[in-house]
Amino acid sequence: MDIKAKITEIVDKIKKDPSLAEEFTKNPEKAIEGIIGVDIPDGALDTVVTGVKAKLTGDKLSGVADTLKNLF
Repeated sequence: MDIKAKITEIVDKIKKDPSLAEEFTKNPEKAIEGIIGVDIPDGALDTVVTGVKAKLTGDKLSGVADTLKNLF
């Protein structure tokens, strides 16, 4: 399994679905299990959860940087 590709897939689905984004905020592991359709033992998704959070945060920071760039 390509973890980076899976993270990108998960991030894309979270961005498109506000209720899924809310669920991810409350319980990231359960949200990811729902997206990929596999029940994974608690704690086993730590790497994926961390990657998804980093990518979501990075995308938000990128948007902020673009907005600031347009101010000057």
